[in-house]
Amino acid sequence: MTDFVQTSETKRAVRTLSNPIADETTFNTIVQSVITQNPFGCVAYMTAGENHPAVEKTKEAYTARIVYQDTDALIVGTGTHRFDSLAGFSAGAPAIVSAAAITSAHGGTAVHDADNDTYSATVKCHDANGEIYSVVFSRDQVTLSSYEDEAIRTKVETWADTVPELA
Repeated sequence: MTDFVQTSETKRAVRTLSNPIADETTFNTIVQSVITQNPFGCVAYMTAGENHPAVEKTKEAYTARIVYQDTDALIVGTGTHRFDSLAGFSAGAPAIVSAAAITSAHGGTAVHDADNDTYSATVKCHDANGEIYSVVFSRDQVTLSSYEDEAIRTKVETWADTVPELA
């Protein structure tokens, strides 16, 4: 039998943020700036007969945390609700807080615990050298994955250094 032979060395790098990104609007602005401004100098490409832009969002998720408090502000229940778009999150979180039947079932007052919300988005990039890599944004870190060329990490890191929220 023959052995598997390594043909590439893909890498993964993580930047842990000093402070979580403040809110979903700031988060979305950062992700959209990568898509619209293409700070990594990526190029459009074709694969399997399908055209792809240089940078494209492939996944996103927004999770709202709701706590239910009694009259002494003690937590008597919790709920997390995941949305696959910012629009869904923006409409859904307030709707859940105002859902009287759920609030009544918990026996408390619903409060959106925005400090504990989570957000994530993945963008896929096609480097001019032909590599396809991903940048995953979350509220507390940025992960660069599936790259080989260190110049890619340098481009992403140099850009991230210019975004105060990614310190």
